[in-house]
Amino acid sequence: MAEQLSLDIPSDPKLAQNITHFARALRKAGLPIGTGRVVDAIRAVEAAGFTKKQDFYWTLHACFVNRPEHRTVFAQVFRLYWRDPRYLEHMMSMMLPAIRGVQKERTADAGEKRAAEALLDGVDRDLPDIAEQEGETEIEIDATQTASSEERLRNLDFEQMSTEEVAQAKRILSRLNLPVKPINSRRGQASHLGHRIDRARTLRSAMRQGGELRDIARLQPKPRWPNLVALCDISGSMSQYSRIILHFLHTVSNAKGAGWAKVHAFTFGTRLTNITRHLHQRDVDAALAAAGAEAQDWEGGTRIGDCLHQFNRDWSRRVMGQGAVVLLITDGLERGAPEELEKEIERLHLSSRRLIWLNPLLRWDGFAPKAQGIMTMLPHVDSFRAGHSIASLEDLANVISKPDDEGEKARLLAALSA
Repeated sequence: MAEQLSLDIPSDPKLAQNITHFARALRKAGLPIGTGRVVDAIRAVEAAGFTKKQDFYWTLHACFVNRPEHRTVFAQVFRLYWRDPRYLEHMMSMMLPAIRGVQKERTADAGEKRAAEALLDGVDRDLPDIAEQEGETEIEIDATQTASSEERLRNLDFEQMSTEEVAQAKRILSRLNLPVKPINSRRGQASHLGHRIDRARTLRSAMRQGGELRDIARLQPKPRWPNLVALCDISGSMSQYSRIILHFLHTVSNAKGAGWAKVHAFTFGTRLTNITRHLHQRDVDAALAAAGAEAQDWEGGTRIGDCLHQFNRDWSRRVMGQGAVVLLITDGLERGAPEELEKEIERLHLSSRRLIWLNPLLRWDGFAPKAQGIMTMLPHVDSFRAGHSIASLEDLANVISKPDDEGEKARLLAALSA
């Protein structure tokens, strides 16, 4: 828990109103807080009293926090809202990356930035005292967004985005879904419109009628949903794309009604890392921070063939059952032996229902599959698509359930054979 500083209590604090506004800030930061919890919090504070800040903190914590991942957000919003001047100054500096001092920068913990945005949204974020002391020009931030700017952001390359544009892109991707159609399994379910005869149910019905066969029970295929398996390259050339795509996969993993049975995610560079359990955390910042801490080969080299071999050997039978759809996110720049790479990508293709390759290099109009790794892998994928922008991920969401979609595969194979 964060350090609790002393707090001067005003003579007329209007506590109920302040608690209500505090709850609104928490809800804006992502905590599911309704009117009932606000009323309970006011009554709890009334019963517990308002004598010590630490008691006040834990009273509100008991009323508003019911998930472990919400603790960090609650702590940051609490310190900001109940006037901790030192922390407020720090959070303002996080919201204004252009204003930097000589102090050492600290990376924001999971939830801190959202806490600052929840309280500072709509507030003038300049620092007049600092500007007056240093004689600098006042900084004005225009937060307005037009349809043209959003359209430009949708087609902008992830690697060319500024810090603010990356944050906007992540907010857009948090609303994007990846729907999938169900698959008809060999198992059946009762239906009068089915084409298969349910022999067991028909005979049981006849036995209840003294052996007389009156009705024929029928079956239709029972629908099931496939797994989604994502293999994400986190080597140096792919690090920026991978971070944003993993943010998108976190949204897909936690989306309700998306249709996927399970979502499995793996990162690879010089070795394979399973980060599936981290994506199940509700807090996206904490999830990606934990995934990054476990994957020790961020921005390292690339060994696609070795990592695919490890996946096929250790994980394929566990996660590829029931017709899994595989997303392979990589630029295909492999330095290993092409024979081993071809063997592993072919096995991966045969194990999956569909293998979709997202390659950010496809953003170039004059892209040609000249690299040895790309030429080796291209014939063994079902679809070859770009994965460098919001628009490319939206296109993926529209075609992922179309079995005949090949993306740019046919065109590039024709260019190879020419």
